[in-house]
Amino acid sequence: MLKLENLSIAIGDKQILHDINLEIKDGEVHVLFGPNGTGKSTLIGAIMGFSRFKILSGKIYFKGEDVTDLPVDERARRGIGVMIQRPPTVKGLSVRQMTEICAGGKAADVAKLAEKMHLTNFLDRSVNEGFSGGEIKRSELLQLMAQQPDLLLLDEPESGVDLENIALVGAGVNHILERGFDGDQPAPLAKRRAGRKKSGLIITHTGHILRYVPADVAHIMYNGSLSCSGNPQEMLECIGNEGYEHCIQCRVQEAKA
Repeated sequence: MLKLENLSIAIGDKQILHDINLEIKDGEVHVLFGPNGTGKSTLIGAIMGFSRFKILSGKIYFKGEDVTDLPVDERARRGIGVMIQRPPTVKGLSVRQMTEICAGGKAADVAKLAEKMHLTNFLDRSVNEGFSGGEIKRSELLQLMAQQPDLLLLDEPESGVDLENIALVGAGVNHILERGFDGDQPAPLAKRRAGRKKSGLIITHTGHILRYVPADVAHIMYNGSLSCSGNPQEMLECIGNEGYEHCIQCRVQEAKA
């Protein structure tokens, strides 16, 4: 689904990421941990093709195609979708209109999708105007549900979301990933694994989203590099108990052994 080869990224004159190598297979969900300012959001922005992220070297392949030099809209048309941390308010453009635009001609019952995300009463309001943190996240997910991307990029989906909303956010993510939408809970494990094709990359600090969207592989980004990979729950526990630096050292030692 996604392959990054020796990807190095800069913002302005400052290099942020160094020789990133990552492969996400069809149906896999990967989670990316790391301290603030280490380059996690830069990685997602570069994959999506946002212009402020300058590719110094390396390649981005999506479904086998080199998309390194493609603009954002072309990547979206090919099936990459993103939820950023702080989306803008768009006055004069309703949530309904935005969702229809995101569908891009695909069949999408906007009213039904809005009902799933508890946004029926928001459809005729301007995008994100006066929305709470949880409402913004749900609105972003509504647009992504209409887009139906094959690769879903999520930058801290639980940020600014209360406990009541995070379950709904998780359910929306599972819907996009075709893991089922069973109320506010993810589908049973066997159902999630059956015929999975859509993939995801999730940035999280707290790990709360993993209670609702189980990940297959975890990575730690540290000082602009992918330092190690492993089991998501084990790595989250290690980070919580010992901190990033200790967790990285442990994983490196295990790999050498």
